[in-house]
Amino acid sequence: MPVDRTPQLPALRNIATRLRIESVRATATAGSGHPTSCCSAAEIVAALFFAQMRFDPHDPACEDNDRFVLSKGHAAPILYAAWAEASVISRDQLSSLRDIDSDLEGHPTPRLPFVDVATGSLGQGICAAVGTALNARRIGSSYRTYVLLGDGESAEGSVWEAAQAAARMGLDNLCAIIDVNALGQSRDTQWGHDMESYAARWRAFGWHTLVVDGHDLVAVLAALDEAAETSECPTMVLARTLKGKGISFVEGRDGWHGKPLLEDDLARALGELEGQLGAETDNPPIPAAPRREEAWTPPPAPPGPADFAAVRLPAYEAGSTVATREAYGAALAALGSSDTRVVALDADVKNSTFSDKFEKQHPDRFYQMFIAEQVMVGAALGLASRGAIPFPSTFACFLTRASDFIRMGGIGNVNIKLAGSHAGISIGEDGPSQMALEDLAMMRAVPECVVLYPCDGVSAGRLVLASAAHSGMTYMRTSRPKTPILYAETDEFVIGGSKVLCESPDDVATVVAAGVTVFEALKAHEELLGAGVHLRVIDAYCVQPIDAETMVRAGTATGSRLITVEDHYAAGGLGDAVSDAVAPDGITVTRLAVRAVPRSGKGAQLLDRFGISSKQIVAAVRAQIAPDA
Repeated sequence: MPVDRTPQLPALRNIATRLRIESVRATATAGSGHPTSCCSAAEIVAALFFAQMRFDPHDPACEDNDRFVLSKGHAAPILYAAWAEASVISRDQLSSLRDIDSDLEGHPTPRLPFVDVATGSLGQGICAAVGTALNARRIGSSYRTYVLLGDGESAEGSVWEAAQAAARMGLDNLCAIIDVNALGQSRDTQWGHDMESYAARWRAFGWHTLVVDGHDLVAVLAALDEAAETSECPTMVLARTLKGKGISFVEGRDGWHGKPLLEDDLARALGELEGQLGAETDNPPIPAAPRREEAWTPPPAPPGPADFAAVRLPAYEAGSTVATREAYGAALAALGSSDTRVVALDADVKNSTFSDKFEKQHPDRFYQMFIAEQVMVGAALGLASRGAIPFPSTFACFLTRASDFIRMGGIGNVNIKLAGSHAGISIGEDGPSQMALEDLAMMRAVPECVVLYPCDGVSAGRLVLASAAHSGMTYMRTSRPKTPILYAETDEFVIGGSKVLCESPDDVATVVAAGVTVFEALKAHEELLGAGVHLRVIDAYCVQPIDAETMVRAGTATGSRLITVEDHYAAGGLGDAVSDAVAPDGITVTRLAVRAVPRSGKGAQLLDRFGISSKQIVAAVRAQIAPDA
């Protein structure tokens, strides 16, 4: 039965006007920001926060709160104003917008307890919203997810990746609203106010689609009510609005994007807006969060290493061979049996990354996004923001498509566990388009991201558990070729650690390797040892944070002769990590890396041709010790 909203309308109209006033004031005080983008969304935000969404404003972490994602993150001032209106923060705090010591940043970040994911890079919020909607299913909650987009970001491909994923999974607990104000940063948006062009596209993607006047509270509320009653598909509310609504001299006019109203313009704008306030009213009570039938318990504390100590990993026989990608999949499946927070996401390569092992055991926590890496990573961000421990995996080279999502996850230090397989030239015949040779650099550039690169099945399994136990983003690089089992089941692998595989008092040089090049380094060690030359070999299974103490100690002990060898381009990978670690001690590094665009061929041939085989390691060692020979 339709809800009678009539008694709420005077209060909601006043709230919308106050949201405009506070957005204009805050951006004027800051001297920067996007007041006109806030003004167009005022009725939408008022309706959502004070009539539709069910949440406890004083307990933003409550698992059953309805969730809100501001995909058009430049409209952050209106989000902050809404929380001030709900008495979550004080109105005085709004004047600190964009101050260096304020958490009310220019675009929202999870420094604020009511912000799930960092937004502002357009096209990302709806992908994260897919994840928060999936999380409701994971925990058996009836909470709903709302996401507010701008019309300009509809040009982003990630929006349509999210559109097809949400429709295919029937996320009827997801409602998106587009603020169609028709104006972008530099010009009108691609469809302007042609609402049918928007509607046709969203209907084609399988969404229940509603077109409304975004400044008509009755229409907006009716659409939101209809969305809440819609089953088996997500809802898109297309709200036709005017940028700068409520301010006569900027309303619907181009050229005002990202410009605060100052001095005379400010006084005039505030005068007009304050004149639109009606009689003083009490705000409607915010609907309570939907509680589940069973008693609600707080989510568990973040896991630590001990939480996964009892996970039973596959046992590998010494000397046998297994690909680290396969060991990753087996360990992930075992981990999923120990903790229901663990989920896996795939982009149609599950039988290559071996995440299909997880799917077979835990199908209800496996999310197939097909060949859409942006929504895969974006949904993982949303899931992690609500307490899940997501493992999105694909070929390492394809993660570069989601680099912007990974970057934004780093801004919020989101707890996702990325995995990239088929890394480097060692994959062989598939050729350079499939060879990740930039991924270590990409991931090392993300603040606080742990970068792991195991060489055998045992270390891969142990590092999956270490990733899960770590609070924050991790990336594991796995390989296609089978490699010998090098380690014993009792060996320990910790974040920030490494393994010294060959060491003697007579070592004349040190080789630091990771992944497949560990075995090339061991071959070089054997060849040189036969010639009476002692070589120290280190497996740097944790590329970031690198084990600086071990690197410096080895470099010092071996006459500052330190060589890195990696199946990666020279920039940003293992060589740079080791160099950063030892440079303060005056140690320089010789870097063996892939220094040209490779080609198809056998893996061993490629390692040799592109300079990272045992032959090149031997030559590099001999070149370093030649002056002393």
